[in-house]
Amino acid sequence: MHEQGQGQGDGRIQEYSHAHIDGGEHEHAHAHEGGGEHMHEHVHGHGGEEGQEALSHAHAHNHEHSHAHAHEGGDEHMHEHVHGHGGEEGQEALSHAHAHNHEHSHAHAHEGGGEHMHEHVHGHGGEEGQEALNHAHAHNHDSPTAVAQHRAKIIAVETDILAKNRLKAQHNRTLFAKAHVTVLNLLSAPGSGKTTLLVRLLSMLRGRCPLAVVEGDQHTELDARRIRETGVGALQINTGKGCHLDAHQLATALHTLPLPHNGVLFVENVGNLVCPAGFDLGETARVLLLSLTEGEDKPLKYADAFATANAVVLSKADLAPHLDISLPTFKNHLRQTCPKAPVFLLSSKTGEGMDALVDWLWALRTQTLSAESR
Repeated sequence: MHEQGQGQGDGRIQEYSHAHIDGGEHEHAHAHEGGGEHMHEHVHGHGGEEGQEALSHAHAHNHEHSHAHAHEGGDEHMHEHVHGHGGEEGQEALSHAHAHNHEHSHAHAHEGGGEHMHEHVHGHGGEEGQEALNHAHAHNHDSPTAVAQHRAKIIAVETDILAKNRLKAQHNRTLFAKAHVTVLNLLSAPGSGKTTLLVRLLSMLRGRCPLAVVEGDQHTELDARRIRETGVGALQINTGKGCHLDAHQLATALHTLPLPHNGVLFVENVGNLVCPAGFDLGETARVLLLSLTEGEDKPLKYADAFATANAVVLSKADLAPHLDISLPTFKNHLRQTCPKAPVFLLSSKTGEGMDALVDWLWALRTQTLSAESR
């Protein structure tokens, strides 16, 4: 389910999304309002003939999702589900993440023998008004053909989501060009120092050009508050269970946060080196942070993210003397994954190396303004 809301004047947008894989018959533990927990039996089928026997199976992978449904008395609440795809003991788990919407029903057996149906709608960062995909279940997940068909459906839906995101990203890019705004999308794992870097950058750039910041986190408004303390306008997007920002979320945020005309907009993405790499926001450039404390192997382990970077920041340089690391190895691995991206070794805490990053950013802004004036 995909929900979005914004509080009055609190500078926050909330998004809820999650991952899902359909399974066979299995149990779920549900926590209800008031703290009670009980089990639900689920039966899934995929497109079988009338009267076809439902095939139950064990589950070898986990993922969770939430859904709202109404119980007797009319109350609606959320359930967290863990689903898996089964097979024989020891069978390799089939896992997949979903950035798509689909609606299906589950039969739930409740205490006392009552059984009823729940309609589920699942979503992930899609366009406003995106059509839900309906499907019935009655196929054997242990069949290679059934598994292939299921995966094909997933690929088709994810391709559709990414295509729609690219369209919205192009819309954003056109909007930024008209306002002569340079947009930086900051990516990193949690704890690499994106917000601390932003605070330092903003203090160095204030007075030179208009500035604004969009903060992305699953929960809280802590980072946006830190940014506002610098005197720069900031808006927080809370993604709930979502693992990244998308172009539609950024476009929605800009209905509230004024664009810094002829200036720089910083977008601090959700801390994650996987999901954000696949979603263009319409940015001018993508800056990837990697702290020295994370280890030299990260550019190789998360090569897809690094390959999209226009610049790389090696942060927390002040800790280098205390770490068992090799800076040449860091840079060698970066040359393998993002050979054209400039690398800035710096410390947001001490200011070491910050001037070089600011010079690069200012040159990028000048280049952007020049291109947009033609």
